[in-house]
Amino acid sequence: MKVLLVEDEPSIADNITYTLGTDGFECTWVATGSDAREEVAKGGIDLIVLDVGLPDCSGFDLCSEIRRDLDTPIIFLTARADEIDRVVGLEIGGDDYMVKPFSPRELSARVRAILRRTRGSSGGNGAKEEPDQASPVFQIDEGRCLIRYHGADLNLSRYEYRLLCVFIRKPGWVFSRDKLMELVWDEPEASMDRTVDAHIKSLRAKLRAVKSDVDPIKTHRGMGYALKENL
Repeated sequence: MKVLLVEDEPSIADNITYTLGTDGFECTWVATGSDAREEVAKGGIDLIVLDVGLPDCSGFDLCSEIRRDLDTPIIFLTARADEIDRVVGLEIGGDDYMVKPFSPRELSARVRAILRRTRGSSGGNGAKEEPDQASPVFQIDEGRCLIRYHGADLNLSRYEYRLLCVFIRKPGWVFSRDKLMELVWDEPEASMDRTVDAHIKSLRAKLRAVKSDVDPIKTHRGMGYALKENL
């Protein structure tokens, strides 16, 4: 996937470009807002890493321009640590916000997490994705972030919703805890195995409240979890 890096400090740009390149991304670096506009106009960009303090414009203003036409994910980079700056950046359309100094590896992890959510990446394991096979007893309403089970609307938290979506789209697939954290959590590196287990337990309780005689989620000891097939 192609990442556009808009950063005017060469030393920072070199570290980011190298790290993203070793993680399998095609990274294009520009140092000004005007050059960024030209790259965006060419198309084909999957994510933008955008410095707020550019020499010819504000990264916030550039984000607003891009958002008029595109929903390309944007991660802000800035030396500003004030809460108001983070709030402004997110409210005008940023998907994430990192304060300098930061770890290029953490930035790369956040890039992967955002692209997984927005593009359905396979997680970089080289495996060929099979077509989604929706379960007949579940219906996903993506516009409302709602899932119905046997016709009943489920009252799910954000992560319960994301977990169940992963299972529904791949019935029978066994997902390890690490893989679920990678696919579902905003910051998988900050989560723990027990976090997944706790959400699975809560999710099971809500499913049983609709149909008490069925447990759609199967535990594979030492491996992970899967949605049962042929429900």
